Amino acid sequence: MPKLLWAPSEEQIKQTNMTGFIEFVNNEYNLDLTSYHQLYNWSIENIPDFWAAMWDYGGIIASRKYKTVVDNFDDFFTVEWFPGARLNFAENLLRYHDDKNHLAFIFHGENQRSRRMTYSELFSQVTRFAKTLHELNVTLGDCVAGYIPNLIETVIAMLAATSLGATWASCGAELGPTAVLDRFSQIEPKIIITSDGYFYKGKTFSSINNVEQVIRELPSVERVIVTPYIKETPNIDTIPHSTHYLEFLAPETHPHIKFEQLPFSHPGYIMFSSGTTGKPKCMVQSTGGVLLTQLRDLILHTDVKKTDRITYNTSPSWMMWNWLNCSLAVGATILLYDGNPLYPDWGAMWKLIQGEKITIFGTSASYLHYLSGIGAQPGKKYDLSSLRVISQTASPISSEAMEWLYKEVKKDFHFNSITGGSDLNAIFAGGCPILPLYAEVPIQCRALGMKVEAYNDKAVAVRDQQAELVVEHPFPSAPLYFWNDPKNKKYEQAYFTFFKPTGKTVWRHGDYIIIHRETEGITVFGRSDAVLKPSGVRIGTSEIYNTVETLPEIEDSLAIGQNWKGDQRIILFVKITEGYSLTEELKNKIKKILREKASPRHVPTLILETPDIPYTFSMKKVEIAVTNIIHGKPVTNRGALSNPESLDFFEKIRFDLV
Repeated sequence: MPKLLWAPSEEQIKQTNMTGFIEFVNNEYNLDLTSYHQLYNWSIENIPDFWAAMWDYGGIIASRKYKTVVDNFDDFFTVEWFPGARLNFAENLLRYHDDKNHLAFIFHGENQRSRRMTYSELFSQVTRFAKTLHELNVTLGDCVAGYIPNLIETVIAMLAATSLGATWASCGAELGPTAVLDRFSQIEPKIIITSDGYFYKGKTFSSINNVEQVIRELPSVERVIVTPYIKETPNIDTIPHSTHYLEFLAPETHPHIKFEQLPFSHPGYIMFSSGTTGKPKCMVQSTGGVLLTQLRDLILHTDVKKTDRITYNTSPSWMMWNWLNCSLAVGATILLYDGNPLYPDWGAMWKLIQGEKITIFGTSASYLHYLSGIGAQPGKKYDLSSLRVISQTASPISSEAMEWLYKEVKKDFHFNSITGGSDLNAIFAGGCPILPLYAEVPIQCRALGMKVEAYNDKAVAVRDQQAELVVEHPFPSAPLYFWNDPKNKKYEQAYFTFFKPTGKTVWRHGDYIIIHRETEGITVFGRSDAVLKPSGVRIGTSEIYNTVETLPEIEDSLAIGQNWKGDQRIILFVKITEGYSLTEELKNKIKKILREKASPRHVPTLILETPDIPYTFSMKKVEIAVTNIIHGKPVTNRGALSNPESLDFFEKIRFDLV
């Protein structure tokens, strides 16, 4: 048995939502479940009953009840969840709108700006925003998008849009205009909310020029709402169709709002893939599916209650932004933080936890690895008595970092490591507040209602072996479809072709995992494809190529992620155009263009010159082969390359990169 780090007391177990849900299920279905593992087995053997129970326990607000839980359950493409139901996403998140005292949001920016907003004030601003959207004829089928920092106004715009039945998509302000256009040009938003800039690592970045460039290349946009952030009254004259946020709001304090009652499967969110093989794929997700599944994640696996104050280090580019904001449906107070969590020093977030009495703190593995690496002692320097849950995602965490948490942060709290994806806007596996936690098994359990397995290459479910994460049955928050993919070809290729030769149709996610026989917990070993994840942020290599290869000095390039000191670093290999050389000046030029046109996270740690780039016969770059070489793994598909000799260079230099 691995090393025990934490176990909940009997009193803690009794007070959890998970225990309450077990009692609820026992009463509803005349069962006698007494443990999480029994509950999980019931949830995957009786999937319709589980999701019906979650609907009731989560208090879903609907004007019309569903006819049945699921139709066409055996088909990922034609499955329909809760047919007949009518509901509204925003109405469910605004159910506590009458509360004039309870805080919905606390905002803190890196620049020390702060703000608070009650549920009643939030509802007022949402209705005022929605009224103006309605007057602009925003309705079903329209897209409203955010190109904006992690502000309260971002959530207000999302809620206003979904209240009318429009579909929401967002990118953080840190993305450059090229990356944003790669996304927004596909979905053609009618309305965009943005800001005049943002702060990061003590620096101020104006967004005006980037926004202007994006809008001028998006003819679909009819109105741009600019939220002042770095200046009180920014000059927005150069941005077409623009208006200031406060001028956009309807003048009435509490205008009437009609929450459009829509099918469970109505498109609510568009999430973007990383863009590894071209422009990012646009994954359309249902309002009902995201709502129900995120409530499962929050209420049961994270144990969020109305009395909680919850935060996550995220931006509107990442699904954790969507996930965090569903906490409104539970009535919790959300702390939105915009900026670098390590600025001005490592204590920034812990100071906020102390000052705002945060109870649930979410962050990335890379952040925790950094703090443990420098020997930080948050528990000694700050009062963390309010903190009862630390949640972690984005990339795998080491057992050493987990042990550091229980030694230097707090001895008694629930460490909730989760794994999921933008693809489903939820988790496949995560924490369980009524189970013990072991150092070598960071993820305690598979998520309820998700028949997650680890498949070897023969499509056999295995234990205690590294294998592919799959889900054997449909789940409510899977994409409805991909944008501009009428025959589901992109959708099928993304998840369902890998194991197709074996005769099995399962969702293959592209992560390597172990399901441990002893504990039924999970360890994730990272992506099994070429997606880069420095600091846990997914980056598509094509976004790097499309930027770098515009430089005349660069003939070709290839980017990989190397596991490095508990995180991942990007190494960019460049093939130099004849007549040029890879000087320090050129390296700085490459970093500058990536920072400006993509984002700071796209900037590689190392830039190295290579004589050639490996390609397949269909002229696709082969990142995975190089990644394997750098990590000392064999390359078994040299015959698939048009120039296999190009790999010899990487074999020679790999020892220099250790």
